[in-house]
Amino acid sequence: MHTLTHSDLLVVDGLQINNWDRKVLEELRAGGVTGVNATCAVWDGPADTLGAVAQWYQLAADNDDIVTLAETSEDIRNAKRDNRIAVLLGFQNSSPFGDDYRMVEIFHRLGVRVAQLTYNIQNLAGGACYDEHDSGLTAFGRIMIAEMNRVGMLVDLSHVGNRTCLDAIDASRTPVAITHSNPTWFVDSPRNKPDEVIDALAARGGVIGCCLYPNVLGGEATSSADFAVMVARLVDQIGPDHVAIGSDCTRNWSEDYVAWLRNGRWRPPSQNPVEPEWPMWPNWFSGPSDFPVLTECLQKVGLDDATIAKILGENWLRIFDDVFPGLPESQERR
Repeated sequence: MHTLTHSDLLVVDGLQINNWDRKVLEELRAGGVTGVNATCAVWDGPADTLGAVAQWYQLAADNDDIVTLAETSEDIRNAKRDNRIAVLLGFQNSSPFGDDYRMVEIFHRLGVRVAQLTYNIQNLAGGACYDEHDSGLTAFGRIMIAEMNRVGMLVDLSHVGNRTCLDAIDASRTPVAITHSNPTWFVDSPRNKPDEVIDALAARGGVIGCCLYPNVLGGEATSSADFAVMVARLVDQIGPDHVAIGSDCTRNWSEDYVAWLRNGRWRPPSQNPVEPEWPMWPNWFSGPSDFPVLTECLQKVGLDDATIAKILGENWLRIFDDVFPGLPESQERR
């Protein structure tokens, strides 16, 4: 018997990459989402990323009745009380840091709290999920992780190669996350993660956000029951403290943006192996306003209220509590 309703939950989404405006923010409110890791840079270098952060400052100022920029778990908890959306600024690549480890602290001071090491292809930090050969974590990648640990920025491994993932999990002194991926035993995609990576992540206190993006979900035909069974099996595999949601919602974008995501500046669009286009989402989940469906399907699959509360938000808050304060020696530069 479930006594918990969706409105009772403090819902946190591990990642969304929307083209943000007030309408999209209202979709989060409609879905009962309080906290979200909002991607504000993918292929951008330091200068362009500064502009993207500034845009978020302006959007938050223009909509301060419904949104707040969060830097701590407590900010998210307070937002639930105030019926506002708490946005954590995040990167889906380490390109915003350029080749300068000091940029980690700079962007942390500007409010960035999550950064993915690589996005699909090799960079200065390490290998990525679509590389033919994963180089593993580089020397610069190790320094970057040490800085992220020091200042209190969560390491994200979602688009990262498996060898580099394992290196990063081992190198990090605080828990790391896979904010938006699924197990390869559910959908065999380079963007999903094998047991070796998922088990290592959980063993070090990390969290994986189960993802609704069609390319890693199995396409629009995947049912809510299929998704719920996957989540329940993952809970059995690594425990209820390490499973969460990272929807990877992509609201309000044109087709041009998906081409930018796939190609960045490294490949001419004419050389893309297929014409980039957004995939079709399943009819039961097309955006953040559909989050109540997740509560319903997790209840139907037999998960208890306490576990559902962890999956839909509490596990993200726990890892934020662990990571965001930084290391005790954070006053000392390495």
